[in-house]
Amino acid sequence: MLGNLGLLAGLALLIYMALRGVNIFIASLVCALVVAVTNGLMIPRTLLEYYPSGPLGAFSFAGKFFLLFLCGAIFGKAMATSQAAKSIALAITRSLGVKHTLLVGMSVCALLTYGGVVVFVVVFTMYPLGITLMREANLPKRLWAAATSVGAGTFTMTALPGTPSIHNVISASSLGTDLFAGGWIGIFAALIMGGLGMWYVEHGWRKARATGEGFVENAQDRRMEQLAGDPSEAPPWYLAVIPLAVVLGVIMLPRLLIALGDWSTSDSLLAETLRFSQVQPIIWPSLALIIGSLVCLVLFRGMRRKTGQVFGQGAEDSIMPLINTAAVIGFGGVVTQTAGFSQFAQWMLNADLPPLLSVFASASVVSAIVGSSSGGLQIFMQSLAPHYLEMGIEPEILHRIAAIASGGLDSLPHCGAVIATFVIMGLTHREAYKDMFAVTVAIPVIACLASIALLMALGMG
Repeated sequence: MLGNLGLLAGLALLIYMALRGVNIFIASLVCALVVAVTNGLMIPRTLLEYYPSGPLGAFSFAGKFFLLFLCGAIFGKAMATSQAAKSIALAITRSLGVKHTLLVGMSVCALLTYGGVVVFVVVFTMYPLGITLMREANLPKRLWAAATSVGAGTFTMTALPGTPSIHNVISASSLGTDLFAGGWIGIFAALIMGGLGMWYVEHGWRKARATGEGFVENAQDRRMEQLAGDPSEAPPWYLAVIPLAVVLGVIMLPRLLIALGDWSTSDSLLAETLRFSQVQPIIWPSLALIIGSLVCLVLFRGMRRKTGQVFGQGAEDSIMPLINTAAVIGFGGVVTQTAGFSQFAQWMLNADLPPLLSVFASASVVSAIVGSSSGGLQIFMQSLAPHYLEMGIEPEILHRIAAIASGGLDSLPHCGAVIATFVIMGLTHREAYKDMFAVTVAIPVIACLASIALLMALGMG
């Protein structure tokens, strides 16, 4: 009884400390100690094994995925510094017009994140540009936050096949699948997330206009707007999209070549490269991101004079997202050692639920506990996924459904990405969380359940 109360207390304290802005490493370590003490775990093993270096330890995760975070951050820095990301945003804005401001925000964020630019870079890059759009359209900031989150934090993160997102890579590296696993069901879920998400924010904008609610500027907006710089310095859009196309091309080309021919018996360098791409779900997308960064250097002359600075800052930018994700996984590594977690796992595995619904519930709850979709997905893959494979779920289906499920309840109020988005935009949970909940929690849950229903109807679940 005390152990279960300790688990709840640790989770409640983690949520409270995250909302109060406490450093996530300090918060996760304190909460891990609360869980350890109330569950009778030895403190030395908690601090030296379960939290940092066990199978679900913070630094076990950080070591495994360091290269992907590093390459993704460098690519994001290259796209931001060269102003290629800005160029793409401006081109889409000119094409769609101010009256489609919400669609502009969603589309640009979706394109950039699907192309490999990390979410935090996209949000930080888009907001200074978005201020001008919101002012001209008289759009409430809470709806801009929701629209950009639809593009950057839902379907491109967990559902669409081929993306070098950490969620796609975690599933592939854990299950031995590739980045395109369960592609068709991912596209189905993505259409639901994107369609319902845009319907929600557009409906919200119509209601806001009817009630006289509009854009309210503050001092932070004026500071952020200065970061947008001079639009005339941005490269042409047709050059700006090339690095994104290169990243996706490097990831997708091996899959296409393998589909067109049998390379299993060939000893050529091309055949070896194709086989390497299929068995290296971390190294291959990392390589694609670095190639994209080098393309930025070739295309954008201003980048060449500060190559070392851009790559160095990108490397520094990778540290905090990696460490923050690792911290919540370290907390989860302690939680998984408790009797309460074992009881939860056994209850879920033995529950009278269809296997895919059990996957959805398990991945969702674990992601909710740690407030991180990538952290929750890693914990799920390490602790529960093998049991679902034994039940007969195909690895490709488990890959996609677990990834989609992890991107729902993760976005509760203590989610780091939600908090960071609100800080960047100068919003509070009271002002904007209702809309964020709708597009990043409720709608992804609906999409995942609809995908499971379709698979079950087809006899695949």
